Amino acid sequence: MAVAAAEVVEGQAPAWRGGFGRLWSAAVVSKFGDSLRGAAMPLLAASLTADPVPVSLVTACGFLPWLLFGLVGGAVADRVDQRRAMWTVDLLRGALMAAFAVAVALGHASIALLVVVAFALTTLQTLFDNAATALLPSLVPGPALGTANARLMTGQMIAGTFLAAPLVPVLLLQGPSVPYAADAATYALAAVLIASLRAEAPEKEPRAPGATLRGDIKEGVKALWADRPLRGLCVSAALCNVGVGALIAMLVLHITGWLDAGHTGYVVALTAYGVGSVAGGLAAGRLAAALGRLRCVFLAGAVQTGCLLAMGLVRELWVSVAALAVFGFMGLVWNANQVTLMQERAPAGMLGRVSAASRTLGAAGAPLGALLGGLVASAWGLNTPMLLAAGLFVLSVAALAPLIN
Repeated sequence: MAVAAAEVVEGQAPAWRGGFGRLWSAAVVSKFGDSLRGAAMPLLAASLTADPVPVSLVTACGFLPWLLFGLVGGAVADRVDQRRAMWTVDLLRGALMAAFAVAVALGHASIALLVVVAFALTTLQTLFDNAATALLPSLVPGPALGTANARLMTGQMIAGTFLAAPLVPVLLLQGPSVPYAADAATYALAAVLIASLRAEAPEKEPRAPGATLRGDIKEGVKALWADRPLRGLCVSAALCNVGVGALIAMLVLHITGWLDAGHTGYVVALTAYGVGSVAGGLAAGRLAAALGRLRCVFLAGAVQTGCLLAMGLVRELWVSVAALAVFGFMGLVWNANQVTLMQERAPAGMLGRVSAASRTLGAAGAPLGALLGGLVASAWGLNTPMLLAAGLFVLSVAALAPLIN
């Protein structure tokens, strides 16, 4: 049987009342704060140094914890109360961001501090994200998983694009620490929403005597690698994430430097990406129903390759803005279908570990890509990271081709 023909495509929407509505609200609130920080921190890094390599190092350290702790986070997520783990992590992240806001307000910001904060936030995120992925199937029925994932991602993009992004310049005028203080407050509110969930905890099989985290991690990796579609998606994501790392690390310098569009151009570019992502979230379910999940991911990667080429070859702001809008559209189509496939195909009681294995292996290339982006930008120009990313996306799409029958 063809792999695509065996895919399950959702046939209903999740109910907003109860657990899913609160989880959605928490995700949207938290994303609003993260978007404030995500837009402000690259600008802060660029204000501290004009050297692309240190700027790229901040991005690289924002991915590195997935390599060091991602698998552990998944194993822990399968062992603990996932709801409790999520609100505890959000309280810790809120405290960290509050301390960072104070440091920025007092004039103690430095590249080293940004690196430490990025590393610490992502370390906590390894547990939160795996727990959230494993918790969702207990809040919505199986046929609604695809729509639930798309709505979560779309809501987050709306919060980041239409609410957070336009506020960043305004908040920065009030003080360089204000976006980070706001992020801390949103973590606290998200923690309250998650703590109020009354969902039944997913059933967990009894642990064998002497079971270890190392053994749990090994089981999760084996389960991922034994599933051909999930294995192919993981390899493809690892390749494209090298390119994404380069794109994220160098986007602020690409827009403000190579295109000479300033901070306003950078915010416009981020907004375009968000608008495209929202549209992709609204269309993801229909595309999956028409093409199948794997074909959607394949199409997304192919179109994103063209977007990266346009950004790297055409020195016009409007081209990069349009390319980022399409890139965001296809990115959310990719993400929603990839996560849903994992939730549908992971063995019972192992979703946290399979999610961790997929995220860890898939994100492995991002720190390398961020550093490569800084190096090639220093050596050959600020547009070359986009061309590097395009080449890596070609390899990523090629890795998916054998799955498409």
